[in-house]
Amino acid sequence: MNAARIALIAWTSSALACAPPATPDPSALEGLADRMAELGVPGVSVAVLVDGEIAWARGYGLADVESGRPVTPNTLFQAASISKPVAALAALRLVESGRVDLDGDVNAYLTSWRVPDNAFTEQGPVTLRGLLTHRAGLTVWGFPGYGPDEEAPDGPGVLDGRGNTDPVRVYKAPGESWQYSGGGYTVMQQLVADIHGKAFAAVMREEVLDPIGMSRSTYEQPIPPERQDDIATGYRSDGERVPGGWHTYPEQAAAGLWTTPSELALYAREVQRAWKGESTRVLGEALAREMLTPDEDDWGLGPAISEDGERFRHGGSNRGFRCTFAAYIDGDDGVFVMTNSDSGSELAAEIAITVAHAYGWSGPRAE
Repeated sequence: MNAARIALIAWTSSALACAPPATPDPSALEGLADRMAELGVPGVSVAVLVDGEIAWARGYGLADVESGRPVTPNTLFQAASISKPVAALAALRLVESGRVDLDGDVNAYLTSWRVPDNAFTEQGPVTLRGLLTHRAGLTVWGFPGYGPDEEAPDGPGVLDGRGNTDPVRVYKAPGESWQYSGGGYTVMQQLVADIHGKAFAAVMREEVLDPIGMSRSTYEQPIPPERQDDIATGYRSDGERVPGGWHTYPEQAAAGLWTTPSELALYAREVQRAWKGESTRVLGEALAREMLTPDEDDWGLGPAISEDGERFRHGGSNRGFRCTFAAYIDGDDGVFVMTNSDSGSELAAEIAITVAHAYGWSGPRAE
């Protein structure tokens, strides 16, 4: 293990020992700063959930290198693919209300766009369950987003390939096997918007974000100027700033959430409470338990499930942003890490693992 990794463990141990009101010893903070510099990550934000409460949340480094603006616990980052398990709650609310059959043909509910029929759909329909578990047999794994000078299509435009990705189509029998598909979540996005008759970001605000208390979070794409008071700029692996600061993602359910680690912790806490039958603000106990029951590919209805079945989790990768989270299913704990660099995945994973090690949680351990 190199010196920077050893220093990172020392930093986390110090942070935990004196969190939340005190600041870790500056010498311990050097360990994190060294590791960030080594990997080329300008900023990182961390929140830790313990016994159902946010034990501590801190920002480190710079949200914007050019201006020297620091990361704070309130700095918004792109959640990238962590958008998916949060967005899944809106679709599952439709199931719970009886408006959508989890195993029914999604074309029965889509109105502004339909999954094109082909030889594969003759073998079985595309279902909401298939979309949420990445077993719908759909193409387009991820999305590059759109820069400041690029025109972004609407949802149906994305699905029909009128943007910078191929059209979303069924390429194998639905349910046959797992294949990660952001395209599938874009179909889900359109289904939710069609049924509600509203823009997807507005549905997420009313049905999920506000009930959970995620007041700073938004699925608006592009993010409005008035929401840019404390927002992270994305950086490439070579340290270059993403043109315009960040990309726009009309694929909102798949990649469009702006949020903070603390508000992701509120999402996880709400799911944990629903699973225990302690809250019905978003989902009831039965559907929350189904949501967190792993299939043969260790996937739930939105989040991935750890191989031992103890945690629900997800990572995220947008242009200039990398993030991760893991939270206990039958518990009250979790760790949430967001960075503003293409080089942030390794740092985010190391922080998450080191936090788990320091708290004595089960799961992966530091080397």
